[in-house]
Amino acid sequence: MNGKRLPHIDNVKTALVAWIIGAHALLGYTAVGGWPYDEVNETTFMPGVEIVLAALIGPSGLFIIGGFFFLAGLFTPRSLEKKGLGRFTADRAIRLGLPWAVSAFLVWPLTMWLAYRVAGHDESVGWVVTHRYPLLDSGSLWFTFVLLIFSVAYAIWRTASPADPDAPEPSAAQLIWLAVGIAVSSFLIRLVFPAKSGQIFDLHLWQWPQCAAMFALGVTCARHGWAREVPDRVRRRSAVVAVSTICLVPILGIAVGVTELATDIGPFLGGWSWQAAAAALVEGVLVVSGSLWLLGLAQRHLTQHGRFAAACSRAAFPAFVIQGPILILLAIALRPLAAPAELKAPLLAAMALAGSFWLAWRLVSRSEPAPERPRHAR
Repeated sequence: MNGKRLPHIDNVKTALVAWIIGAHALLGYTAVGGWPYDEVNETTFMPGVEIVLAALIGPSGLFIIGGFFFLAGLFTPRSLEKKGLGRFTADRAIRLGLPWAVSAFLVWPLTMWLAYRVAGHDESVGWVVTHRYPLLDSGSLWFTFVLLIFSVAYAIWRTASPADPDAPEPSAAQLIWLAVGIAVSSFLIRLVFPAKSGQIFDLHLWQWPQCAAMFALGVTCARHGWAREVPDRVRRRSAVVAVSTICLVPILGIAVGVTELATDIGPFLGGWSWQAAAAALVEGVLVVSGSLWLLGLAQRHLTQHGRFAAACSRAAFPAFVIQGPILILLAIALRPLAAPAELKAPLLAAMALAGSFWLAWRLVSRSEPAPERPRHAR
């Protein structure tokens, strides 16, 4: 693969970041939770509305993070080959580790302290740092810390044991077994770390099976040019499986009696239950098929790269980094508004999307060196 940028990759990353920002805005007003503003929210969705939202966007949430790790894996081998172990590790530490550290030890504690104060909780910044669960939470930037761990581990392993250039591309059977492996390992790890549980640094250990497997799949597919073009047979089969599963999940959820998420979701999060096993199986199927389907879809329909798309793609990662404080601060600003969550949440999502990408674009633009002025001939 040459060094030219692939517009569809830039565009799909922009879409994924936008999805995450919008989802976080909505989750802050849910009874089931999933974004820290739910600790202090002043209103929540009605149970029926929350069920509808879960049916519409919940299934896609099972593969969005895995999709990010898949995309990261696609470009990691080339970066390591180009930079070497030392420079690659240093670059990842600065690009991924530094934002995480600043968020975990400074920005996020201050942000949550302000949210608590506005909600009427008389807590100090020190209390937020030492007593808030999970310890040393970094907001959404747990993703960058985990990706840093995977990237450095891969770089060390690949440096010690070079890849086989003649290794075949993944077969359909291997992709099926990968989905099964993710399902089984997710079920087992959630016996100890249930979904939505917190660990020190908020590592999301319950989500590591899909993250590690999809990162490895990306690394494997990179050697066969899947970033540029997913094989047509893989794309078509993945589309059928992913779309069918996304449509079936809400129907099956209602069929087994899920009518109020806050009270009915518990057995699906982990433990020795058929609900936890079913959730892990759906996740394994969706994260493999959904990631490949999404990439193939982007390769065919998200190839435009005009000025606006280019600006959004350049701002996507910075927007992801700064979304947390922006979401919380905007939610605080909307707090006095006497309106239901059904109005506040979409309003917050729109404001956070525009604000995160705009501010990220401003930061990116200012950090770039100004073009040299042509010298006038004397």
